Amino acid sequence: MSATTPKGLTRLAFGGDYNPEQWPESVWQEDVRLMREAGVTMVSVGIFSWALLEPEPGRYDFGWLDRVLDLLHAHGIRVDLGTPTVAPPAWFYRAHPEALPVTADGVRLAYGSRGAICHSSPAYREAAVRITTELARRYAAHPALALWHVHNEYGVPVSACYCDGCAAHFRRWLDGTYGSVEAVNEAWGTAFWGQRYGTYEEILPPRATPTVGNPAQQLDYRRFADATIRENFRAERDVLHELSPGVPVTTNFMTALSQCDSIDYWAWGREVDLVTNDHYLITDGRRTHVNLAMAADLTRSVAGGAPWLLLEHSTSGVNWQPRNPAKRPGEMARNSLAHVARGSEGAMFFQWRQGRRGAEKFHSAMVPHGGTDTRIWREVVELGAGLGALEEVRGSRTVPDVAVLWDWHSWWAQKLEWRPNEAHDARERADSFYETLYDRHLTVDFAHPEADLSAYPLVVVPALYLMTEAAGQNLREYVENGGTLVVSYFSGIVDEHDAVHPGAYPGALRDVLGLTVDEWSPLLDHQRVGLTGPGGAALTGDVWTEFVRPRGAETVWTYADGPAAGGPAVTRHRLGRGTAWYVSTRLDAASLDAIVAAAAEDAGIPSRTGLARDVEVVRRAGANGHYVFVLNHTDEETKVPLDATGTELLGGGRVNGTLTVPAGDVGVVHLDS
Repeated sequence: MSATTPKGLTRLAFGGDYNPEQWPESVWQEDVRLMREAGVTMVSVGIFSWALLEPEPGRYDFGWLDRVLDLLHAHGIRVDLGTPTVAPPAWFYRAHPEALPVTADGVRLAYGSRGAICHSSPAYREAAVRITTELARRYAAHPALALWHVHNEYGVPVSACYCDGCAAHFRRWLDGTYGSVEAVNEAWGTAFWGQRYGTYEEILPPRATPTVGNPAQQLDYRRFADATIRENFRAERDVLHELSPGVPVTTNFMTALSQCDSIDYWAWGREVDLVTNDHYLITDGRRTHVNLAMAADLTRSVAGGAPWLLLEHSTSGVNWQPRNPAKRPGEMARNSLAHVARGSEGAMFFQWRQGRRGAEKFHSAMVPHGGTDTRIWREVVELGAGLGALEEVRGSRTVPDVAVLWDWHSWWAQKLEWRPNEAHDARERADSFYETLYDRHLTVDFAHPEADLSAYPLVVVPALYLMTEAAGQNLREYVENGGTLVVSYFSGIVDEHDAVHPGAYPGALRDVLGLTVDEWSPLLDHQRVGLTGPGGAALTGDVWTEFVRPRGAETVWTYADGPAAGGPAVTRHRLGRGTAWYVSTRLDAASLDAIVAAAAEDAGIPSRTGLARDVEVVRRAGANGHYVFVLNHTDEETKVPLDATGTELLGGGRVNGTLTVPAGDVGVVHLDS
């Protein structure tokens, strides 16, 4: 069994991407001195250095990397060593131009950025395995080596190629998946529009077509592209496992970033020894700390609840969004410790020293252009000390309250063309349900639709359009056995091939919800509908309405107006020992909270709304005891009642029943047993 924690790392990971090759060696001594001052425990090295390590085919230059690793080891700093396969050298593309990816429109992308890779290219895989083998042979026994870091952010910026080589590879994948062309025709429904195939050779990738292409073919191509990338990861990982046993292998995920929704992280989580993630705040006007919490919860869930590692985030502003504001004083520490609260075994950054050249020269770093006489540097040093004080939380696990179902395949299918209302966004529903649970101070696990859900009193299903029959049966059994389920509209509609489930909507969920839907009636822009419920309580929805027909479910809220006026809008179905709720419109935040509150009461979850908004309270538990993290994202002091006495680890004081956390600050309490 492979190791799952960085070798030789006895503290929480703290450091960043270190790119000494971008600086003269005279700077390296200053780097390690500052790393020690900041409390750095590990850095990532070599991720983009293929052209330096192999300047010509088969000729290697490891001298500079030897000196870097020896220097870091001499100063007690562990190394996350990258295989540089995200950025092949110019000489490789000159010899193998076919390894450059082709878009669906037939445009071959050019060299000069990063990640310009056709993952079906045999030449690329051979070259990637070769450089990985050389690195493993040279550094497997190096005393600084803690972790292998394969590639970088798979799926960004290119997740699929549409070249002739990929076409041939796709046909082989289809044969391995379906076994015959007849089975492909059946899965894809090629009787529609006369798309039937007689041989595999007739099948191409879903390139640009005059109008909408076959949705099942597009969905399978997403699966193929993801599987192909994963094959390349496994090829490198297996070399490292063989030549460097005892050192875990990872690659950095981007679980909750919408720019990287092409990767099925449920599948990838089973392939790495340690789940790691990159997270950057999306500054679009929303509460960025809520998205951060969601990303951390999702990453922990991909790790199966086990400890994971935040491998990249930013000390302050990034450089690739339309507007890139700086983080406010104290925000970097709160961001970092929020990840730790939700299961990360440390906080790593991109990057250590802010670069002077290249596309990311305005991306913040641990050592900014202004050097050590800056607020960022002072906060970095303070954070390093804080993480040092939290060493004892290593190995403990975050304690969840509820689950949200999440499936990348459903997202892929949902985002294809010609859906009932383009204003409906499955990710928006997931974000909204998560934010509602967050504001009720509930810690969320994410779960695959076919996973065991028995540990959760409440499970939420936000717009899960694609759902297998097995998933539908799983949810039925969950409710029958006493669980409480909340399902939003446009869920359970199609199977794994994007074929509508036989019979009335909502397909795989009809039985558990105790209803059918005769017809959808999406709303026009700016249309709103009112809902009337118990005691005259009013809710508000938009985007979507449905003509719902209860078949065992009770109507709790009714449409007061709109296309379905007088009909059921929100229903509740008692099934076995549990309850299933259905929401047939897109509710605003206050209305959604009312539904979740009612479902939480059914589930027997105590209300925590006495806590202030934007104050996170998250628990970790392990062999060393129980820990409570309180993160105050507000501009006012907050007081949080605890159910025990304890020691506040960051400040060192005793806590007797109530923890006071200043504005913008963080408290971590080790509870007395």
